[in-house]
Amino acid sequence: MTVVLQVSDTHFGTEQPFAMAALERLCGDLQPDLLLVTGDITQRAGADEFTRARAFFDKLGVAARLVLPGNHDIPLFDLFTRVFKPYERYARAFGTALEGEFERDDLLVIALNTTRRYRHKHGEISRAQIDRVAERLARAGPQQLRLVAIHQPLAVTTDADIDDLVRGHERAMRRWAEAGVDAVVGGHIHLPYVLPLRERWPELPHPVWAVQAGTAVSSRVRAGIANSVNVIRVAPVRSAVVERWDVDETAGVFRQVLSTAIAGGRSVEP
Repeated sequence: MTVVLQVSDTHFGTEQPFAMAALERLCGDLQPDLLLVTGDITQRAGADEFTRARAFFDKLGVAARLVLPGNHDIPLFDLFTRVFKPYERYARAFGTALEGEFERDDLLVIALNTTRRYRHKHGEISRAQIDRVAERLARAGPQQLRLVAIHQPLAVTTDADIDDLVRGHERAMRRWAEAGVDAVVGGHIHLPYVLPLRERWPELPHPVWAVQAGTAVSSRVRAGIANSVNVIRVAPVRSAVVERWDVDETAGVFRQVLSTAIAGGRSVEP
């Protein structure tokens, strides 16, 4: 069984040591196969923030990782760098690749960069990206769970977050569903949830899920929700269990608070 640890919105520059220590402990216990970081690694795209983030991710000791930039990982106030070298500091820490893949017999993860230097916080999925991802999904093996990872959300739960939807989300959702995507994984809004997207788009040819993570180690928590990460445990034949783990500050550990099975169009919550 492949295990994915999804960590999002770490916002280094606002990191909390107790949450970092708890996440390191959780990672050691879980021994995940993939560390998936879905953006907003830093608070202000500072070189020192990227350095601390890289050191922390290295310390987690996960053999494979996919790291996506978020809108906070492009300089906001340094306009020259934002326009001409928006990913320079990111690249120093994590390499020049802004997208990537992870593949096993039971899992395919496609990580897609949705940030744009000409946008402040809003993300965008271009037609070229939609087509490229759809073509790759169509080549996935029959036993592979198919995930697309982005930063900004594809679906939200509150009216206040509608403006944060990634631009091009409806076009992407319909095309990727036709190509066989099983779930779209994201962050950005610091709210963890799992949504069955067929309830919103009944015309989708099969069940598809939106899996959102909270903020992993930052003080920028929202709605009374503690620091939170997702653990995705791949199950046989294109299914999985998504576990939400929230930090218990008093005990200094992450604890599982919710488990959602994503398979066959049903959500099972014990």
